Amino acid sequence: MTLIKSISGIRGTIGGTIGDNLTPIDAVKFAAAYGIWIKQQRNKDNYRVVVGRDARISGEMIQNLVMNTLVGLGIHVIDLGLSTTPTVEVAVPMEHADGGIILTASHNPKQWNALKLLDAKGEFLNAAEGAKILEIAESDTMDFSDVDHLGKITKNEAYIDIHIDEVLKMPLVNKKAIKDAGFKVVVDAVNSTGGIVIPLLLERLGVEAIKIHCEPNGQFPHNPEPLKEHLMDLSATVVKERAHLGIAVDPDVDRLVFMDEKGDIFGEEYTLVACADYVLSKTPGNTVSNMSSTRALKDVTEKHGGHYEASAVGEVNVVELMKKNNAIIGGEGNGGIIYPELHYGRDALVGVALFLSLLAEKQMTTSALRATYPNYFMGKKKIDLTPEIDVDGILKAMEDRYKNEKLTTIDGVKIDFSNSWVHLRKSNTEPIIRIYTEAPSQQEADALGDKIITEIKEIANL
Repeated sequence: MTLIKSISGIRGTIGGTIGDNLTPIDAVKFAAAYGIWIKQQRNKDNYRVVVGRDARISGEMIQNLVMNTLVGLGIHVIDLGLSTTPTVEVAVPMEHADGGIILTASHNPKQWNALKLLDAKGEFLNAAEGAKILEIAESDTMDFSDVDHLGKITKNEAYIDIHIDEVLKMPLVNKKAIKDAGFKVVVDAVNSTGGIVIPLLLERLGVEAIKIHCEPNGQFPHNPEPLKEHLMDLSATVVKERAHLGIAVDPDVDRLVFMDEKGDIFGEEYTLVACADYVLSKTPGNTVSNMSSTRALKDVTEKHGGHYEASAVGEVNVVELMKKNNAIIGGEGNGGIIYPELHYGRDALVGVALFLSLLAEKQMTTSALRATYPNYFMGKKKIDLTPEIDVDGILKAMEDRYKNEKLTTIDGVKIDFSNSWVHLRKSNTEPIIRIYTEAPSQQEADALGDKIITEIKEIANL
């Protein structure tokens, strides 16, 4: 089964059979369900939806299917063409649109694509809204417009430049310091739309950009998830070119990872830590990340006199808690920066501008900056269980076992110890418990994960 229907949208592999993969029929069905949901929100004469895509090989085909399905529902489409997830998020409210769709499977390999769905604020749908769209998709009551009331498609390719303009307008972006620093930066955009937008942003900031894998043709030269083991070309080029740092983004440009001048990974968990450090130094306040993100953000936040909160995993959950706690910056440990000064969505452009401002003002190397932050190490393991085993019961038993520690149970069970933590979450699709740990060393993080696995096996009689 390679078609995944969830509250945040639909994703799957291209080709294959209807209902098991992301076929043209499936793309039309879910685009129609989303369009009908849009029309149910408000009774009005004109509806508008912004649509953009990353550079995947299947992107143009899926976009044409999606846009013309919306046209068939009488919805006008603003076609951004090649774009990024944060660019579409910025465009929706600027266009006074009723919603937006980004066609991207994020960090998944090239055979995947997806429909990511936005509301009128340019933010991802909440659980209830996503569930309603899934319900509509499975119904037989879709009603399309007659020939005199079809929608129209309007192409607007200006939004990448507009997005960059908005980033550069942010008060904390120190354009002069960045330009004066004379940075040389290597960019790996995995041959997707980051190859368009990140070099343009750097050019506007007066930064010399050396591009590798920046041709937006969808032919990913390596696994598109921006992890250390996938960024060997970036590491080698940074060292060869004597660059100040390297930048890697995923195909839809909402995840951001840095590499220091020695070709060593800055750490995807530390993208948010560094950007938050800069923002909090100028505008003290609260922060939010998800429960599986590094404790270093909490340390940095408290250093600046703020309060840190952890949300359930998922961008929509981070945003909800950020609004509730009036957080001035937040995000996820996968390199996702959410800075409400511009919009409530993960945005690599925002992250690049804030990080370079920090580096320019500190007047230190990227590796020296990394050394100023608490050093934590993360472990990620999983335990496979048989389908008949009660996963919820196991989690409850672990909760009871560690009832004297600090516990959080909004998303599985997270146990906070004095200098480490473990987060247990069940998979929504398999009898698996995912086990995330963090500790002052990799050895301690891995040992904590192994200890928890042993205890789970004892409880489950495995």
